[in-house]
Amino acid sequence: MLNVAVLMGRLVADPELRHTPNGISTCTFRIAVDRSYVRSGEERKADFIDIVAWRQTAEFVCKYFKKGNLIAVDGSIQTRNYEDKQGNKRTAFEVVANNVNFTGERSANGGQSSYTVPSPPAQASHAPAAPEPVPAAQRPVQSEPVSYAVGDADQFAVITDATDIPF
Repeated sequence: MLNVAVLMGRLVADPELRHTPNGISTCTFRIAVDRSYVRSGEERKADFIDIVAWRQTAEFVCKYFKKGNLIAVDGSIQTRNYEDKQGNKRTAFEVVANNVNFTGERSANGGQSSYTVPSPPAQASHAPAAPEPVPAAQRPVQSEPVSYAVGDADQFAVITDATDIPF
């Protein structure tokens, strides 16, 4: 079985961070995704897709994304049944986000955005911290590259029997 959804679109509204009674962060937001096909003479249509993010991914979305931002999401499609206010049975389709990415738009400071938040395992409580960059003064000095192209064939021993392998 395969259930993979990869989407890129614009946020319809600011995402809101909520917490479950157990303290788990969750965020539900909707993105507008343009359809790839446009009939001649018509305006391009869009689909509005509900996304659910959990834990660190939810916190990341709420902290860095606002209405109108372009966002890339990969996850899986889930359905759930519920009853509306009039007592009618309904089914909701939504994408549960595994990863959420900036799409490469320029950020406010002019830099390129390229940060990815991987979905942590269910039992993990913290995302791994990114390693700190090493200052140039503390980096090791590179020596001349070693060349293995120079050498004489007589320097190598010929092994004739597999039982004589020294390792």
